[in-house]
Amino acid sequence: MRRVSKPWGYEIVWAETDRYVGKILHIDAGARLSRQYHVKKDETFLVESGEMDLEVGSGADLRVIRMRARDSFHCPPNTIHRMVAVTDVDVVEVSTPELDDVVRLEDAYGRQGTSNP
Repeated sequence: MRRVSKPWGYEIVWAETDRYVGKILHIDAGARLSRQYHVKKDETFLVESGEMDLEVGSGADLRVIRMRARDSFHCPPNTIHRMVAVTDVDVVEVSTPELDDVVRLEDAYGRQGTSNP
């Protein structure tokens, strides 16, 4: 298990194999992750506690989903998405193992390009 500090909070990687990864994302109230998509990575989110808005799509196709404890969302490859914490929120993420497969479209912390969010 490892903890990784992020500008929006932190993540705890609790499982990592060549077939899947399990993380807990802790996002501070008011913070937001990158607007991003993944070419190969397939992931599913489950809100463990707190509340967040999940932005899915972009432009005229943008929808915002208010997520609370026990709400989940499957995010297949090439789905543009961003998490925005309404309160402090803990999100369980399970995914395929392509952790560096991140294409950032927008970032509040000045990070650019393709890398780990």
